[in-house]
Amino acid sequence: MHVKNTLTEYGIISKLLHWLSATLLIFQIPLGFYLVDLDFGAVRLNVENIHTIIGLSIFYLVIIRLLNNIFNPPPKLDPSIFSGQKFIAKLNHILLYVAILSITISGILKKLFNGESLVIFFKEIKIQDNFELADQFYNIHIYSNYTIVVLIALHISAVIIHKLFFDENLLRKIL
Repeated sequence: MHVKNTLTEYGIISKLLHWLSATLLIFQIPLGFYLVDLDFGAVRLNVENIHTIIGLSIFYLVIIRLLNNIFNPPPKLDPSIFSGQKFIAKLNHILLYVAILSITISGILKKLFNGESLVIFFKEIKIQDNFELADQFYNIHIYSNYTIVVLIALHISAVIIHKLFFDENLLRKIL
């Protein structure tokens, strides 16, 4: 197994970052939907703290993944793949990154404008309350979550479709 990506396969660094991101998202997305329905109280505060810690972890992980992609470019798609499929695959990956960053940044700004403080990049940040802006960032946070659910479903569907209809094992590259 390679440490870095090759032209045809992901290296161990990219694989670990991918599966760690996927694992955190598998917990984070349902946790966020669960959080919405909780009444204010000790349970909600505990769940919200866990949600925030996981969210910030995903944020840092995505930054590391983006840096990894710059210094360790992903494998090239097979030249036999239709150019439209390549475009859709690249677009889906880009939109996944945009959605994750949108979710985390809007969540951070929602909390900060609600008068809470957060430790980001080892520095505690607190800003002036602005509940109207907090509500707007909350809406962005919610819509971005629905968007990422759709994008993840498309991502997984593409792997399944390629396996079933094109006899291509895309999952093999990232396992």
